[in-house]
Amino acid sequence: MNHEGHKGHEGRGERAEIVASAAIDAGLKVHKALGPGLLESAYEHCLAHELLERGMSVERQLLLPITYGLITLDAGYRLDLVIDHVVIIEIKAVDAVSARHHAQLMTYLKLSGIHLGLLMNFNVLLFKQGLKRMIN
Repeated sequence: MNHEGHKGHEGRGERAEIVASAAIDAGLKVHKALGPGLLESAYEHCLAHELLERGMSVERQLLLPITYGLITLDAGYRLDLVIDHVVIIEIKAVDAVSARHHAQLMTYLKLSGIHLGLLMNFNVLLFKQGLKRMIN
């Protein structure tokens, strides 16, 4: 968790907004190029490439352990993409995003200490229909 004080959180929040905006733009570009119907992994690879091309730090399939009492467990949770350490992107390629998908991203935000997440479902006709911004 960030312990830099109020000003540190403010700067981190501003950076997260800039990163989120760039990630949405990159997602739109990937969706325009590929369209719906592919596997999540294809969108993940292309989105990561697009964000790297924009000079961002991209971590893929980042392990997210769970702390329970005094132990840390690898429960198999992995973050699809973490951008510049300030935004989580959860990628889907499903007919409809469910409440479970929203809960999944919210859990990832809580466990990671990252405050901003984007749920991107690429299996839609218009990219904005598959986009959900979430804040912890």
